[in-house]
Amino acid sequence: MSTNANDSVSVGTATAKPGEMVRGAIPGLDMAGGVKVEIPVIVINGADAGPTFWVNAAIHGDEPEGPLACALASKRIDPSKLRGAVVLVPCVNPMAFSAAERGNPLDTFAYDMNRIYPGKPDGYFTDRLAHAHWQAMKDVADMEISIHSGGAHSFLDKAIFVDERPESVELAKAMGEGWGCIMSNFTKTGSPMAAMNSVGKVGITVELGGRSYTSPERFRYVGEELAKSIVNICYHYDMLDGQATYPSDATIGQQEALLAPSSGIFLPEEGVDFLKMMKKGDTIARIINVFGDEVGVLRAPADGMFFGLRALPNVNQGDWCCFFNKVEGPRE
Repeated sequence: MSTNANDSVSVGTATAKPGEMVRGAIPGLDMAGGVKVEIPVIVINGADAGPTFWVNAAIHGDEPEGPLACALASKRIDPSKLRGAVVLVPCVNPMAFSAAERGNPLDTFAYDMNRIYPGKPDGYFTDRLAHAHWQAMKDVADMEISIHSGGAHSFLDKAIFVDERPESVELAKAMGEGWGCIMSNFTKTGSPMAAMNSVGKVGITVELGGRSYTSPERFRYVGEELAKSIVNICYHYDMLDGQATYPSDATIGQQEALLAPSSGIFLPEEGVDFLKMMKKGDTIARIINVFGDEVGVLRAPADGMFFGLRALPNVNQGDWCCFFNKVEGPRE
């Protein structure tokens, strides 16, 4: 919903009057031991009318970059100067986040919330928690971004998935400078992005961070970049006064997962780097065995760039090595 000048905005237990920032929670479920599972939320309601921008983070529990971004962004958005509302959900999946796992380890049947979203009211535990989140978001949010990273298994550089509607691409470009790796994803179910798009609203999935970027300096860098993009989106949609930036090299493409052709140690080719254009057939990496002999070569399947790389270089044949964006051309 787009807020009017005198509207309060309520999400779960958090109700923010115009010009207020309020913390609260989306009620969830009770555990057998009496612990209540709730989804934390920050509602920033602007003093003036405007759209409602919703940010989801940590739907995968081993991806802490989103919660950091929400914490940083909340300190940079002054509700007295905001037009519309920003809703930050720093931890969509608190059970998974508490366990530092991709999904809820107590729910083996609906482990990955980002595959079963928006859940259902009479499903497994994670189904029900996802359903509670969807009920809170669906009538409030005008637009949504879901923040992801490579989690425990990989690092992903700045990448975005859109459904190719103009409003989806617009939101992606509003992430700002450096976010030109924009790929198509037409999946109709399973994620907040898909759920938003299914009801005629706009959602995108953004990726940045993961294992190998969790040192203090690099982790803060990821959080800062994501927080900057949250604010940049507010600039673009005239929710805050400020100059938005945009990617100068946005491309349209398709993701492909590249697998190890042989077992050994995965060594990226010298000079190869994230988000750097390559030609079809260029060498991405070589695989050597434990004696140092070359046993395989991984090559670019098309013109494009890789944006995700496994954290540990030891691979078995058929293991995932990296994500590649098969670039079809520049975006307008």
